[in-house]
Amino acid sequence: MADNASPDNATDIRTAPTRTQDRPTEVTAAGIARLAGVGRAAVSNWRRRHADFPKPVGGTETSPAFALRDIEQWLRDQGKLAEVPLRERVWQQLVGHPAGAAAALRQAGAVLLLAHDRPAAWQQLRAAADDAELTGVLPAVLDAVLAARLGPGHPVRGLTREALAPSAALIRATGDLAAADGAAAAYDFLLGRHLDANPRQYTLTPPGPAALMAELAAVAGPSGTVLDPACGAGALLAAAGESTAGEGDAPGTLYGQEADADLAALTALRLALGVPDAQVRVRAADTLRADAFPDLSADAVLVHPPFNERNWGHDELAYDPRWEYGFPARTESELAWVQHALARLREGGTAVLLMPPAAASRRSGRRIRADLLRRGALRAVIALPAGAAPPNGVPLHLWVLRKPGTTPPAPQLLVVDTAGPATGAPAGRDKPDWQSVRTTAVEAWRAFDRDGGIEEQPGVRRSLAAIDLLDDDVDLAPARHLPPPAAAGGPAELARVRERLTATLARTTALTPRPDAAAAGPARWPLTTVGELARAGALVLRAGGAGTAPAGGAAPAVLTDHDVIGGGAPTGALPEAPAPGPAEEPVLLQAGDVVVPVLGGGAVARVADDSTAGAALGRNLTLLRPDPAALDPWFLAGFLRGTANNRRASSYASTATRLDVRRLQLPRLPLADQRRYGQRFRDLAAFEEALRLTARLGEQLVQGLHDGLTDGSVTPD
Repeated sequence: MADNASPDNATDIRTAPTRTQDRPTEVTAAGIARLAGVGRAAVSNWRRRHADFPKPVGGTETSPAFALRDIEQWLRDQGKLAEVPLRERVWQQLVGHPAGAAAALRQAGAVLLLAHDRPAAWQQLRAAADDAELTGVLPAVLDAVLAARLGPGHPVRGLTREALAPSAALIRATGDLAAADGAAAAYDFLLGRHLDANPRQYTLTPPGPAALMAELAAVAGPSGTVLDPACGAGALLAAAGESTAGEGDAPGTLYGQEADADLAALTALRLALGVPDAQVRVRAADTLRADAFPDLSADAVLVHPPFNERNWGHDELAYDPRWEYGFPARTESELAWVQHALARLREGGTAVLLMPPAAASRRSGRRIRADLLRRGALRAVIALPAGAAPPNGVPLHLWVLRKPGTTPPAPQLLVVDTAGPATGAPAGRDKPDWQSVRTTAVEAWRAFDRDGGIEEQPGVRRSLAAIDLLDDDVDLAPARHLPPPAAAGGPAELARVRERLTATLARTTALTPRPDAAAAGPARWPLTTVGELARAGALVLRAGGAGTAPAGGAAPAVLTDHDVIGGGAPTGALPEAPAPGPAEEPVLLQAGDVVVPVLGGGAVARVADDSTAGAALGRNLTLLRPDPAALDPWFLAGFLRGTANNRRASSYASTATRLDVRRLQLPRLPLADQRRYGQRFRDLAAFEEALRLTARLGEQLVQGLHDGLTDGSVTPD
């Protein structure tokens, strides 16, 4: 399909060269902010204050676009462009390219591959040619480099003289970026930014699952050839290259196929630059309908297939020879990918697929699952923790398969649950602890693959005979077959929980507040608002949600809105900064800060103490940092929790109630009176926390006794 489209695209470009070349490279307000290293509010301020600020040349009234060359000149004249990183300027040229970001990224990637593979030729060509000569000579040079690295029929199309004519500035800037950062790092940055800018267009495999899948496939030894028939952005193939290259033996050839022609081209360039010791063969076509590698016998196959796809070719492929284990139902597209992976493996080769959990238990797929088990093809099902990969709310599975040979192993299945206590991940963390997940999964698979069985670990791993699974459902979900862990440490641990609960109940009784003397009527205090206090300098307002974690460095935990509402410790994690960009500083909590949820929290405000100090402020939270000489934090938090106060400051314009923190009111009182109220609010907070602890301990004791009675570790007496 990509081969047929390329000539048409080239014809369109040739028939309208003037229109393409005359259109200026555009940049949005967000891009201007990145160029100048400021916030978007500063750009809006410049537009209002400076009459000579460039006028929009495109976009919409709410999101105007400006000519990049005019913006750069204005920033340069104002002395605001001196410290802009080169990679940011290249990115702005790329996203504003008249042919579109994907086409410009293909051109930039091809130039980077030339600079990487033939640096002397690139430097000579760049120095000797003016812009017209450069774009005229480049197509033939790039074709030669791409053919050498990607083979005939590669998907990087459209690098004609006409297509490159508007790109001379981008080509030269890309060469500068290659000299500064290295060609591979430069392309990683540009491709990563492009993927991040189009999150709905691409489903990506995160680095953690990709590395784990590559390691599981390579347990038997480095792979000579690796195939990903649904390669997307190439994360799995890149991980396979990195995993074996780390052992000094890179794979001989990386094969990939992707239905999206643009993405296939970008992925081919990524792999050629990122795994330079491997041959790269990426093709653009629908794998199930038009297999690009029908004669391949790969050493390993890694796949993150599209989930729940109904239009996968069910009607056209009824008699396809790949369905060795049964013809998949229309609703079982994942089992079609499983059989395609097995069909492209050599005997004894390993395939690892990222699968939705429903594929392990849907009745429509039970016959195929049963045959995979009987013949020893399906070797392991590994449950991952939720958040491993999109969709993040679903705990996905890894299926590990081995192509049966002349003497298949005894039909056994390894089931592993890495989402349980064995992962060691703190409860409630947004991101899984991938080091623990990897250790649990790889150690279990390595021992099972070596010995044909494994020592059972309740709640974590177990080896099952296939015959025990061949019932009416053939349900392979690990949770169905793993015995539960011992009940909360046994009777001794339950006794300790009971003692803590008894002591907490006694403390809760002592802390139960009394109304004391009731006032004659509602107080008539003079009132002020949080907004007025902020303007007067009595407190500082900060919004949460910003910040990134440095690549490979330590990062603070994030206090989320759920933590504030539930009274728990910080459980969130900062997203990683895009390499090689710097990390963005988050808002960090200090003891005495007051944190208020602004979305659906109700009457909630929390005072940060030493246990939460240093945590980053999460999304949908507002921080109020009072001046201790003017405001008592507990007095502030207590009055912010008033029900009537929250009702007055809430917006009901949408289905989600949003709190306007600046409209919250509190009385004007002397600091001494504030502290009296503050102490009472502090006592109420201690009582509230005791109630929460009582509830948690009670639930732990009840569940522990249920588990102990049902598994026999606790007797009815």
